[in-house]
Amino acid sequence: MCLGIPGRVIAISDVDGVRMGKVDFDGIVKDVCLSYLPDIQVGDYTIVHVGFAITQLDEQSAKETLALFHELGMLEEELRQDDEEATA
Repeated sequence: MCLGIPGRVIAISDVDGVRMGKVDFDGIVKDVCLSYLPDIQVGDYTIVHVGFAITQLDEQSAKETLALFHELGMLEEELRQDDEEATA
């Protein structure tokens, strides 16, 4: 399964000309490409799909979705799957 997961941007940097960020998915931090969202800032929430931030969303929606993912046990499974795909 491959879902878009909400997370909070905690750092932004430039890596070889690519806008990258560290995104916190309720305690799990991943490096994410922010190129599609040039206006997103530290503290904003985004939806990430296969390593790319694809849209910005409000904090309440992000937290509700993360709570639902935790309740269903999907968050850890989905983020682990991203790691496996990145190393394949």
